[in-house]
Amino acid sequence: MLDATGKKLLRLLEPDQAAVLRRAAALVLGELGLRDAEVARAVRAGLDDADPELRAILLVAAGRLRVEAALPQLLARIEEGGPESELAAQAAAKLGAKGTKALQDLMGRVAPGLRRRIAGALATASAGSAGGAGVDALLDKDPGVVDAAARSLSAEIPSLSDTHKKSLADHLLGLLGASKRSPLSAPSETAVVRLLAALGDERGEGPLWDRVQPAHPVEVRVAALQGLGKGAAAPTKERLKRLLACAADRDFRVAAPALMRLQAVPVTDRTLPEWLALLDAPDAAVRRAALDKLGGRDTPEMAEALVKQLRHADRALREQALTCLGKLAEGHKALVNAAAAAESPDLAWSLARSQEPFVRAYAPELREQLFTRACAYLEANDRRADPLLHLLRTADAHELRDRLEGRAAALRKKKQYDKALDTLRLLTRDPACGAPIRLEAAACALKLSPRDLAHDARAADRSLEEFARLVSNHEAETRAFVTEATWLDPEELFYLGFHFAERQRQEKTFGGDVLRLAIQRSPRSKLAKDAKSKLRSEGLD
Repeated sequence: MLDATGKKLLRLLEPDQAAVLRRAAALVLGELGLRDAEVARAVRAGLDDADPELRAILLVAAGRLRVEAALPQLLARIEEGGPESELAAQAAAKLGAKGTKALQDLMGRVAPGLRRRIAGALATASAGSAGGAGVDALLDKDPGVVDAAARSLSAEIPSLSDTHKKSLADHLLGLLGASKRSPLSAPSETAVVRLLAALGDERGEGPLWDRVQPAHPVEVRVAALQGLGKGAAAPTKERLKRLLACAADRDFRVAAPALMRLQAVPVTDRTLPEWLALLDAPDAAVRRAALDKLGGRDTPEMAEALVKQLRHADRALREQALTCLGKLAEGHKALVNAAAAAESPDLAWSLARSQEPFVRAYAPELREQLFTRACAYLEANDRRADPLLHLLRTADAHELRDRLEGRAAALRKKKQYDKALDTLRLLTRDPACGAPIRLEAAACALKLSPRDLAHDARAADRSLEEFARLVSNHEAETRAFVTEATWLDPEELFYLGFHFAERQRQEKTFGGDVLRLAIQRSPRSKLAKDAKSKLRSEGLD
């Protein structure tokens, strides 16, 4: 029997009352939970009222008060669609087994949009049960229905008791276990995985880790990665491999959540080789994230992996890798090795220029390695010598000049005039190069000259051309050099003097002096007779 208050509330529901009073009375009736035949009749009558706001309040009340007699009206309202269909579905789902069955029967007859509303309502009503139509809706063929059920169940999880949470987890784990015999669709498995993760049940850790592997659909893997619990911060060796494999996946939807999980995982010397695999990932963003995590580790393996990034198309990645290399002792070694072993001059130049900012900090043994390799390329007439020499010049131009001079002198003393000349020509490229080096180069070129006395041959001889410039600009130094260069043979002196004796002014005088020097060094030879004859013919005797 209704008390006086209840009767007054029913009186306020009557059509002759003000709309605001009727709505207030309907709201209070639902909140009070007054379950009575008179209340049920009033609610049913109000469901067909002309006031839409009142109807909405009474739809909610019909569910709370479990007015089973209103089920036909609720089902009709659902079939009509519109904004009230969702409220009607929520109310019908709260009517117990009868309402649940009616909704399940109705799902096969309505449009997809209404099916999703029904699924969401069933899920909300059955969230705490071991089975239930809402959980069963997760197996529907319509992804929209599955998503609606999953969202409704997820929204109910915070309000569930521990018992109900365990019951729901049991059911979800059962679905995943059964999927081995009868595979779930990707949307269904994704929904189950997300719900299991939201429950936080420890028993779900294993199934989640299993589903991060490539054998599962992308959406399932993403859901599993997002749902991994506290164990992801300190994974076992096998699980760490799975996380790293996901982070290096070609699909960034998989890589992104894996990288988020890996942020909390420490890197050790033992696990570093597995982490380095991220620097081969297809996505440049993954590689950059890996550099943030690993870039400070000064090991040969790390340095080698960083050098590989310098060839990547992504400029930001290249710059980040180069910055890391510049801070590592092993990075310096790796850069030197890479430049020294570059497959082409273009690559060697690229690697050399990348090292310019920090080559001055290189250890002496690294500069020695660069110099040795540059000299080997130089002797082989390989253009890869130029970028290595440029790098050494950037480090210390004076040191490089002194080393090249010393090398040229050593090669000349070993009578390796061709190699000495190659080195000296590097030095003479510098406009500030002094006369002593230019004289050494001219003399080495003279040693290598065919020394053909024919006029045309002499006109094309570069050694004679260089001596002509030196006589013109540094006559005294040139005379002194030729006199002191005991390693110049009489034949070479005769050739040099023969050529300049035919010239004019100071060059002619220089030629005569060189012919006399040739006679002095080989006085009884046929060459001395020829030199005297040339002096007479040119009026220099």
